[in-house]
Amino acid sequence: MSDYILEMRDITKEFPGVKALDQVNLKVNHGEIHALVGENGAGKSTLMKVLSGIYPYGEYTGDIVYNGQVCSFKDIKDSENQGIAIIHQELALSPYLSIAENIFLGNEQQSHGIINWNVTSKKAQELMDKVGINLDRNLLIKDIGVGHQQLVEIAKALAKNCKLLILDEPTAALNDEDSDKLLNLLIDLNKKQGLTCIIISHKLNEITKISDQITVIRDGSTIETMTKGKDEITEDRIIKGMVGRDLLERYPKRDAEIGDINFEVRDWVVYDPLDEERQRIKGVNFNVKKGEILGISGLMGAGRTELAMSIFGKSYGKNISGEIFKDGRKIECRDVVEAISHGIAYLTEDRKGAGLILSDDIRKNISLSDLWKISKRGIVNTDLELEHAKNFREKLRIKSSSIFQATGNLSGGNQQKVVLAKWLFSEPDILILDEPTRGIDVGAKYEIYAIINELAEQGKSIIVISSELPEILGICDRVYVMNEGQMVGEMDRSQATQESIMSCIIQSTGKY
Repeated sequence: MSDYILEMRDITKEFPGVKALDQVNLKVNHGEIHALVGENGAGKSTLMKVLSGIYPYGEYTGDIVYNGQVCSFKDIKDSENQGIAIIHQELALSPYLSIAENIFLGNEQQSHGIINWNVTSKKAQELMDKVGINLDRNLLIKDIGVGHQQLVEIAKALAKNCKLLILDEPTAALNDEDSDKLLNLLIDLNKKQGLTCIIISHKLNEITKISDQITVIRDGSTIETMTKGKDEITEDRIIKGMVGRDLLERYPKRDAEIGDINFEVRDWVVYDPLDEERQRIKGVNFNVKKGEILGISGLMGAGRTELAMSIFGKSYGKNISGEIFKDGRKIECRDVVEAISHGIAYLTEDRKGAGLILSDDIRKNISLSDLWKISKRGIVNTDLELEHAKNFREKLRIKSSSIFQATGNLSGGNQQKVVLAKWLFSEPDILILDEPTRGIDVGAKYEIYAIINELAEQGKSIIVISSELPEILGICDRVYVMNEGQMVGEMDRSQATQESIMSCIIQSTGKY
């Protein structure tokens, strides 16, 4: 039998006006972890959608050879029957069903159309034990963390007798601890059970740690495949393959001219909207200056997003109290419209769920934040809307066939640029950027950082919330550390290190 569990030969896939894949070749050995890397829009996810039958046979050219047989998958069910399972970045779980029900969703343990709940519970527990979910199997998905939800997806794949598991950005939304647990599980399933994995990730440190082979794709074409133990594998080599050039600096140089305090929050208190006795934000105080990039660091669950959303027109929380000052004057932000009118913008961490209307085109998404600017007597001036959209597309280098392309068909990095363009269109003075580079490749990250620098140089106040400590340290002038709903540390760029930030968190844990 061939050493390869999978060969994809000369795969070509076209969309209207775009060749997404151009004769791509991929070979995956039995029982290996194979990483697929490339910039946003390089074609990684498209290739995996071809493999899993989401784009069925006939919508692409080339051959898929799986276990020595040429396959023509009609749909995703067809590929699953052959032992191929895909876990997308946006998890396909039902929030109001239990863990056990989700594990067998679409694969119900039934006889003559009647579900056997005893078998379902027993098998679900066995799979939960295998992937390390130490929770009650009857818990609803909405009541468990993202890390556990990823493990449920893996258990769901194993329930289908998966032999080849595809994971698209599995750790993008996870903190370091949950990421390590997931990666160690993949290694364990690979070594002990011989599960073959294809992993798509922009976290180069993770893929160099766990992968046996790494294939680089650029602009819809295969660039090279590197083998651990045979080739010299470095992050610089991977980046060069991805972007087509040496990326000498991960973060643009910053020559900051920081002014006076422009925005200040005092004694900010927020209660949980579902449990009004639970205090989520506990008397927070912070400020940001003109031309400053301020970082807010902390572990997942520290309250950073809740803080940002509650400030932005009370988008989150109940019984909110405290004061907000802009240019020394107290302001009220009772709703999102009022927050925007005061020059505040909030770029959400969930660009697909809350940042964009995916079915609408780039043009309409950009103008959403301030339709009054291009309207007269309530009627939108479409020529003016068109002009602004074209300008932002050019300025932010949004890769698309036109400004009329649906945002749902853009790569993650280009979707993020559209969200950023939307808020820049409202001409804010204060930008709160929540995980601005989540799920974005290293080249697109650099472009986003350069845009953030440029905005700061214009005198705007930037607040960056990020789970990636190197990012916080690489772009921010000053850092606040948040834990358990409180600010537990503040340090200048010169004092901030990963160790000093983590030390603040550890020393404060359990004090509040």
